[in-house]
Amino acid sequence: MTRRIRTVLALLGVAGIATLLLAAFTRVPMPGGSGHLYRDLVLGPALEHATPNLVSSINFDLRALDTLGEETIVTAAVVGTLCLLAPSAAERRRIGTDHRPVLPAVKLAGYLLLPLTTLLGLDVVLHGHLTPGGGFQGGVVLATGWHLLYLAGDYPALSRLRPIGWCEYAEAAGTGFYVLTGLLGLGLAGSFLANFLPVGTFGSLLSTGTVPLLSLFIGAEVAAGLLVMLAQFLEQGLIRERRRS
Repeated sequence: MTRRIRTVLALLGVAGIATLLLAAFTRVPMPGGSGHLYRDLVLGPALEHATPNLVSSINFDLRALDTLGEETIVTAAVVGTLCLLAPSAAERRRIGTDHRPVLPAVKLAGYLLLPLTTLLGLDVVLHGHLTPGGGFQGGVVLATGWHLLYLAGDYPALSRLRPIGWCEYAEAAGTGFYVLTGLLGLGLAGSFLANFLPVGTFGSLLSTGTVPLLSLFIGAEVAAGLLVMLAQFLEQGLIRERRRS
């Protein structure tokens, strides 16, 4: 393929995307108006299933299939990273530690914030159907908490504490249980990822049907996947260069 043909194809693609964006922007309702179509479509089902957090209602109830696609993207990113960055046996023998000087206050903060960040991440995941949060946000907070140890300058402690073996299983289990819940909805309620569990009392922890369950699976998948993926990046970054004789 010549350069001219590639340029023409690129321009055609840009023109197509620009046309779609222009059509979308011209149909966006003016701010401050009384008509909010998406709000009206979302609010009724969310109240029917006793879900105070409308964002979680959209992610794990109304558009749970889209969330499955996003979760699959995370899984594919983790698998691709493992395939591309997994150190060889020779490289593993050259992995060293980072001895950059770290202030004692920074190192202490890393150790103290680990349990606090872990609790915060669990809270965001478990209460995502009631308050702002959910599995995606909580999973990122959980993965970030573990890597505070690395920022505090203690990579050996991070290597000892992070359960990489368990994370690989948890990452796969999160996706698998999400699909299994969808199949149960198909069998019990007639549609894939249907909300088939009792909705409970509005505002209570055990409520909103399958929404908190799916959020929990997403949280486990995102947290475990990020831990595994970042582990590969860090190991590659700590491989010592061979000294030329």
